[in-house]
Amino acid sequence: MRAALVARAKEAGFDDIGIARADARTDLPEKLRNWLALGRHGEMGWMEETAARRADPLTLWPDAKSVIMLAMNYGPDSDPLALLEQRDRAAISVYARNRDYHDLVKKRLKQVARWLAETSGAEVKVFVDTAPVMEKPFAEAAGLGWQGKHTNLVSRELGSWFFLGAIFTTLALDADKRHEDRCGECRRCLDICPTGAFPAPYELDARRCISYLTIEHKGHVPREFRKPMGNRIYGCDDCLAVCPWNKFASRAREEAFHSRAELEAPLLAELASFDDAGFRAFFSGSPIKRIGRDRFLRNVLIAIGNSGDADLRPAAWALLDDASPLLRAAAIWALGELGEEATLRARASRALESEEDEDVRAEWRYFLR
Repeated sequence: MRAALVARAKEAGFDDIGIARADARTDLPEKLRNWLALGRHGEMGWMEETAARRADPLTLWPDAKSVIMLAMNYGPDSDPLALLEQRDRAAISVYARNRDYHDLVKKRLKQVARWLAETSGAEVKVFVDTAPVMEKPFAEAAGLGWQGKHTNLVSRELGSWFFLGAIFTTLALDADKRHEDRCGECRRCLDICPTGAFPAPYELDARRCISYLTIEHKGHVPREFRKPMGNRIYGCDDCLAVCPWNKFASRAREEAFHSRAELEAPLLAELASFDDAGFRAFFSGSPIKRIGRDRFLRNVLIAIGNSGDADLRPAAWALLDDASPLLRAAAIWALGELGEEATLRARASRALESEEDEDVRAEWRYFLR
């Protein structure tokens, strides 16, 4: 059965597969409780709401005997860190430069799960990321790799660039050996983090993570994190990209994971011009569409403010009176960073007379100190 399962997974497009017992990570409930108690999940309230099911597969499905973990490579065409020097362009996380991976991975998971159910008669359930499953710890238990000091999974075969999917089954399969940690003394992923999101090795404070701030965080980005964001407008690949195990990584086999040309290094000025319809059309089929136009352009405006490019001032001015307070506030900050302090100071008193949003008012008051 094992050999046939591996062969079927490879046929479906997966690059690696491992098996863990459903009760393999009895340490997870306490770890998750401690992390949540520290508030390091930020605004991700669903982490608390699903904590019991997330930490223990047997709470999610008591009949589960085995967890089959599968990996799918999305290795980039080039070094994503090089784009950080092109300040008039936007840096989008590698995984989001084409189709929404949830759709493709789940489709392939269902193919493997259907085959397993038909072959063995066992029951199966599939999960990809959005479900309350802690994929990385179980992938480690299944021997696919280990959770590095940046808390992401690292593989000797795929480096840091791969998606995970899980198949739970009532079938009792022989489990693989848990992967040992191979980070050694290396701390590149910790040292490169622009916002200091790692309080200690193997610990993440999501509230300081650029991926969290640009994707999950719904409000105004705290001032202390704006400059460190640079031109990262959706996600952050820094800690993944510097991992030395990437020397074994390869370019994604799946065409759907190759970067769309228009998302490799898009111009900030063009992205800033989107209305809601334009945003939805441009990002159709992309995971970026889920955060909505306002959050996306908030990130774009912060990148514009960090660009040092006076030619981008018109793009920020155009959003100063936008209906979204997120964008009004970010536009004020961006223009201040681009050398428009005097003009903003002259407009601040009048703007405060009509502005009702307190966060936007705080940005205006900054120029009246």
